[in-house]
Amino acid sequence: FLSTSLLEGVNITSPVLLIHGTVGKPALLSVRYTSTSNDKPVVKWQLKRDKPTTVVQSIGTEIIGNLRPDYKDRIKILENGSLLISHLQLADEGVYEVEISITDDTFTGEKNINLTVDIPISKPHVVLASSTVLELSEYFTLNCSHENGTKPAYTWLKDGKPLSNDSRLLLSHDQKVLTITRVLMSDDDVYSCLVENPISSGRSVPIKLTVYRRSSLYIILSTGGIFLLVTLVTVSFSNKLNKTKCHRSLLSFCAVEIVPRSGEHECKNPVALYILKDKDSPEADEDSPPDARTTAEPGMPSYSASPAPPSRSLGPPVRSARRYHHSPIRSPASSRTHKSPPRSPGSPVQSRGATRMMRTAGIHIIREQEEANSVEISA
Repeated sequence: FLSTSLLEGVNITSPVLLIHGTVGKPALLSVRYTSTSNDKPVVKWQLKRDKPTTVVQSIGTEIIGNLRPDYKDRIKILENGSLLISHLQLADEGVYEVEISITDDTFTGEKNINLTVDIPISKPHVVLASSTVLELSEYFTLNCSHENGTKPAYTWLKDGKPLSNDSRLLLSHDQKVLTITRVLMSDDDVYSCLVENPISSGRSVPIKLTVYRRSSLYIILSTGGIFLLVTLVTVSFSNKLNKTKCHRSLLSFCAVEIVPRSGEHECKNPVALYILKDKDSPEADEDSPPDARTTAEPGMPSYSASPAPPSRSLGPPVRSARRYHHSPIRSPASSRTHKSPPRSPGSPVQSRGATRMMRTAGIHIIREQEEANSVEISA
């Protein structure tokens, strides 16, 4: 009796109870049923969530009623009761339940199939703050990054092999970030990460992590410091030398351009005396004699002012004060006494101050001549 009733029911089988689908691609939820009846079966597919949602109902392969908008044009029922979903979306993921019943059968067959929908993993890469680290550093972090992919599972590899258990190696909750605490020289190696999900996997390009010993770093820093110091000293010395040469060149230029060539005039007129007369000076008006000639005191030789060379122009007289300019006396032998030429009627009259200056110059010249004569007599 029991075997007869079992034959009168619907028996459903499925080759795969877990199907991994990819976004944008189709997925087939395959089932098979057996029945003693030749009538067409009634097939019903539901998506089991908090509240079951009917996906499709059909009699045989003919769909009954209207489909939900999110399943429209994407659902098809096959003759054996299988469900074909086209253009998968992430929202299609879940557990699907199928019910197949026939009027003449005493019970309905049921079956559950789990469908997952994922996005493929794009190629990951390891992100480092720096490819070098100093030995005994407090920590160093490696981050496995990728652009696309759902449900990623991360695995860290060292020299192509999964990392062994080590108390210094810390993984984040999702294993995406690897932290090495208290870096040792043994951590100097090649690292990569493997990312997987139900439909794809990707492996990053290996990254070399270089660990420097502290002593080696000190040597590098000290060598670089010495080189930098030598460079700075060399540059500073060169700048100082260039400034000195520039200063000397500037002094030479000033000496050549500024110093006048007065040797020729001094040789010709060693005791020349130039007098600038202030026309508005009251002293000149009061002291000047009416006579056209200036008389010298008895017994003293008179010296006249030599006229300035025509190449030098004295310019207009200065009104604020008298100014006297004379060339330095070279030697007693070079000084000679000569008489003053007669003054023209329109020439200006010399003042008493000018006469005194002339007398003083003459006295000095006479004294120097006497000293020279005494030296020659003694010789």
